[in-house]
Amino acid sequence: MSRNEQGKQGKQEAQRERGSFWRDNSLTLAFGSGFLLVLLGQALAGHAEFNEQLTDDGLQRIGLGEYMMSSDFAVDVTENWQSEFLQFFLFIFGTVWLVQRGSPESKELHKIGTESDRDQRVGDHAGEDSPRWAAAKDWRQRVYSLSLGLVMSGVFVLSWLAQSISGVAAYDEQQLRQLQEPIGWGEYLGSPDFWSRTLQNWQSELLAVATMVILAVYLRQRGSPESKPVGSAHTATGVEG
Repeated sequence: MSRNEQGKQGKQEAQRERGSFWRDNSLTLAFGSGFLLVLLGQALAGHAEFNEQLTDDGLQRIGLGEYMMSSDFAVDVTENWQSEFLQFFLFIFGTVWLVQRGSPESKELHKIGTESDRDQRVGDHAGEDSPRWAAAKDWRQRVYSLSLGLVMSGVFVLSWLAQSISGVAAYDEQQLRQLQEPIGWGEYLGSPDFWSRTLQNWQSELLAVATMVILAVYLRQRGSPESKPVGSAHTATGVEG
């Protein structure tokens, strides 16, 4: 093979290694696009339902844009967001210390805990391709080593706060339409409406995680990193296919 042919082949291999933007980011793009489409669908369905309620109450119907800026739409969106980020926050921190024998959602049984600096490639054990803060030996390494869980927990708290604020506004609007006294934010936090909205989402997220963890011990999905290789033993733990 000539030098030119070798160079051309090397470029082709490098290009295949890099791939395209769409392929390299297809998972994020697919789920992100799906999120926007479903959010639009929720807005359309919620708008129709809200206008039906207004009609039943003898009030004037509103437009889609006005509905999407309303507290009713905001509380429906944020109550789902906070439960999703709660799920990830709990799973991220919980799997540091908790394990499930045979599940790819668990790390190996002997790795319970935060693991050594060598295993985590931090400080003196960081490589040339490691993030800069992973190689630091001060507060930056500590913050970066917890950054995923901190961000997830922060988004959960913020979305839960947004749910409570939009929830009390939506609740008070309903109270006023029924000629009843509105309530304050603090009172709403202790109301059945707030906790009914909250807990019905929390229980579904916890059930989903528990189901995924245990079913992945015995069931397989070929080619998925959320599953073990098809031929792996049921007891194989922390193995991804």
